[in-house]
Amino acid sequence: MSTAVSPSPVSVDGFSFVQESGGIQQYELDANGLQVLLYPIDAAPVTSVMITYHVGSRNERTGHTGATHMLEHLMFKGTERFHKEHGTSIFDVLQRVGAEVNASTWTDRTNYYEMLPREHVGMALDIEADRMRNARLAPDDVESERTVILNEFDRGQNDPTRRLFDAVWSAAYVAHPYHHPTIGWRSDIETMQPEDLRHFYDTFYWPNNATLSLIGSVDAAADLEAIAEHFGSISSAPHDIPEVRTREPEQRGQRRVTVNQDGELGALLSSYKVPHGRTDAADAFDVLARILASGKSSRLYRRCTDQELTTNVFAMNFRMRDPSLFSLFAFLTPSSTHEEVEAAIEEEIELIQHEGVTDDEVARAQRQLVAKEAYGRDGPYRIASQLNEAIAVGDWTLYTEYIDRIRAVTPQAVQQVAQEHLHATQNTIGWYVPDA
Repeated sequence: MSTAVSPSPVSVDGFSFVQESGGIQQYELDANGLQVLLYPIDAAPVTSVMITYHVGSRNERTGHTGATHMLEHLMFKGTERFHKEHGTSIFDVLQRVGAEVNASTWTDRTNYYEMLPREHVGMALDIEADRMRNARLAPDDVESERTVILNEFDRGQNDPTRRLFDAVWSAAYVAHPYHHPTIGWRSDIETMQPEDLRHFYDTFYWPNNATLSLIGSVDAAADLEAIAEHFGSISSAPHDIPEVRTREPEQRGQRRVTVNQDGELGALLSSYKVPHGRTDAADAFDVLARILASGKSSRLYRRCTDQELTTNVFAMNFRMRDPSLFSLFAFLTPSSTHEEVEAAIEEEIELIQHEGVTDDEVARAQRQLVAKEAYGRDGPYRIASQLNEAIAVGDWTLYTEYIDRIRAVTPQAVQQVAQEHLHATQNTIGWYVPDA
């Protein structure tokens, strides 16, 4: 496993040191507000270069859903400097030096990253700085990617589980843009125009709306100088970055949706409104998810899977920038009904609300989460993925403090969040019912 090192902050012209946590140093590029995270670890001579834009599907408006995801595709189509017409496509240039390249879009962020040999870090910085403000977004590229994305959308629609999740989220949120699937609605994908994408790009893709992370083989002084060289000439946004002002109105009753589609075995998704991911409550919900549905000793495995009500059951606490969902998902057996499984899940939640959880259950959940976190920090690429999600939630130090936060969760805290938030009035239930 790679080992973090904790060097002292460096002084480089044009940068202000912000803070340090867990071996990660945060700097700000004074010229334009770009946030920079440097995380040197004792590993192979490779570096992950990742830029996280603070824009995701939560920033999209009705009629233009899917813009962030479509831009993710188009950013790889390049700029005038890096384009396939010149034999310098982004993929070609980076893969020639052995880089792994990818990107992803989610509700609260979009990230682009390269993992490559240390000596080629400057190349990755050059490409990311160039496409930050110089993406072509040509009409023919938009049309070619539209076809790719529509095929991706249709594949998702053919997956009953994906459709069930989309249906539940869309029912749970009536005002907040978490209502929209990240890929967008089909009609918006079909009608998105190059000028729509250009406007979205010009609104959000600026250095003061981004965090650049270098992880692995890092030379703080040299890397900051290289960052200044490539990004320093880019101005900050000439406007305020729009904030998401919509707040989801209080839910005052249980909501239900049903998805009918070809298949054999049913499924159930029960989701509750919970606080945003920077709260102590989110830590307690991470522990509760493990207690309820992680492994053969978990409550719902014993209550449902052992009793042949489900083939599998798992829990998910979505830690997000705005209030999110705590979800329980179950695959039914051929002999069980949705009503039986739903009743069993509700009974276990009520038991926790009334009787609490044991010290042993919390300790087991904490061990699982700490082990999972440690496994997810093995190497620059995995670290970048985890750090990216903390950035998305709105506080990158969640990454460095997560293990301590989880270890601080008590049985009383788990019972309290169950009592405060897991109520029918905050619940949205989805059934996947296979067509005959």
